Amino acid sequence: MTTKQATHAATTAATIKAYVDKITADIQQGKAVLEQLEAKARSKRADAEIAAIDRLKAANRTIEQKVHDLKNAHESHVQRAKADIDAEIASFKSTIEDLGTRLKAQFAQK
Repeated sequence: MTTKQATHAATTAATIKAYVDKITADIQQGKAVLEQLEAKARSKRADAEIAAIDRLKAANRTIEQKVHDLKNAHESHVQRAKADIDAEIASFKSTIEDLGTRLKAQFAQK
C-alpha cells in the first residue's frame, strides 16, 4: 500500500467513525425519547401507541445493524450505506415526533 493509499484509507476510516459517532448519538437520543413515550403510553394503556413504539424499537435495531455493517463496508458502498441510514434515521425521528404529538393530544383529551 502506498502512502497515498494509506492516507486515503485513514481519512475514510476517520470519516466513517465520525459519521458512526453522530448516528449513534441520534440512536441513543431516540431510545431515550422512546422510553419516555413508552412509559406514558403504558400508564394510559394506549395499545396502538405501544404497538407503534414496538415497531420503532425494531426500526432502531435495524438502524443499529446497518451502522454496524457500515463499519465493515467496502469503500465503494459507504456512500450508499450512509444515504440509507440517513433516510432511516430521518424516518425514525419523524415517527417518534409524530407519536409524541399523538400521545400528547390523546392525554390532553382525557
